[in-house]
Amino acid sequence: VQLQAFGGGLVQPGESLRLSCAASGFTLDHYAIGWYRQAPEKGREGVSCITGRFDGSTYYSDSLKGRVTVSSDNAKNTVYLQMNSLEPEDTAVHYCAAAPPYGSICPTLNHHGMNYWGKGTEVTVSS
Repeated sequence: VQLQAFGGGLVQPGESLRLSCAASGFTLDHYAIGWYRQAPEKGREGVSCITGRFDGSTYYSDSLKGRVTVSSDNAKNTVYLQMNSLEPEDTAVHYCAAAPPYGSICPTLNHHGMNYWGKGTEVTVSS
């Protein structure tokens, strides 16, 4: 079971990025897939979560709601995180993770409940 987040990079404030989370060894749609980020010297923060075929729900951090959108492409076994109007405060390593789709893990963006983690992708927002 492997997850990999990619698509990060250096962007200017106000620009957008779309991150991708790809999996091998399992089907993402069968799991809750969460996006998390960790800025330098800060703890891991929940960004968004999608429950896949369980009930198709999506959840967002209150601080990021309106600027990020999570979606999936089952044919590509990939989950996306579209991030708009990026700010320097969004600079962080972004990770995707998988957990059972039921229960409170996804709605609460609780990273402690995630079973599988992928390598992160770095997002840097700077002028």
